[in-house]
Amino acid sequence: MNIKPIVELQNLTKVIGNKKIIDDVSLSLYPGQITGFLGPNGAGKTTTIRMMVGLMKRTSGEILIDGRPLSENFEEGLSKVGVIVENPEMYKFMSGYKNLLHFARMQKNISKERINEVVRQVGLEQRIHEKVSTYSLGMRQRLGLAQALLHRPKFLILDEPTNGLDPAGIREFRQHLRAIAETESVSVFVSSHMLSEIELMCDRIAVIQNGRLVDIRDMSETAQSHYYFELSPTEKAHGLLVSNGFTPKLLPVGLVLQVEKDQIPFIVQLLTANEIEVFAVQPHRKTLEDQFLEMTGGGQIAESYTK
Repeated sequence: MNIKPIVELQNLTKVIGNKKIIDDVSLSLYPGQITGFLGPNGAGKTTTIRMMVGLMKRTSGEILIDGRPLSENFEEGLSKVGVIVENPEMYKFMSGYKNLLHFARMQKNISKERINEVVRQVGLEQRIHEKVSTYSLGMRQRLGLAQALLHRPKFLILDEPTNGLDPAGIREFRQHLRAIAETESVSVFVSSHMLSEIELMCDRIAVIQNGRLVDIRDMSETAQSHYYFELSPTEKAHGLLVSNGFTPKLLPVGLVLQVEKDQIPFIVQLLTANEIEVFAVQPHRKTLEDQFLEMTGGGQIAESYTK
């Protein structure tokens, strides 16, 4: 990718006591792109995020924001970052608009026009002057997003942003987030345990395990050429294909092969010539959950923010 990254983690390492919590993590995050950050319990997601927003000191390595080291330009660097954590805190006795006005006064040069702009971006025009106590969880999340966008950040970090939302609220939040990433060229970094939502929301994923980054892949790569063959007998078919250089995954009533589409006629011919009945062949797409379990050896993904 020729586009200059907004954020770069360069050999980021964190040691607590004698334990290496984060081990030589390097990652680049680009404008207009949403990156999902996944990992099992205790993998180091929260520690990484805390270092990225200055809540925890790194042991070694560097964090660059817009090309400049955070360690040398802390205030300027963080001025380009917006953060949303699970269930953002708001003054519930005040209206949504007054909450935004209050937060705007803590920043520099945020006009009422900018407040109205972010309200439109997150779809709260109809309810912005009502008290936050009357808001649904989804509306409070969108208000939190508006707050994080007030100072026009180049980089947005979200930690479990859709936790507790109903399906409609999740879909709305996802749509607003995608629109903001694309129209304002904001780089978005999402830590979540909701794999199905990450799959719909993100352009790529970064997977961390035991403090090390074990995989970075575009979501387009998840749609690899896998095909499901419904056939019998499966064991005989498996052995035949292995002996011919394929690597099938055996299932109870068939098998899955990663092959190009133009190889299918040859495979079907090979199977039938060896008295194996082929009942159906159809595309088989691995879910993000399948891939995550393969990458991490079956580790659980949820992680508390306090870890």
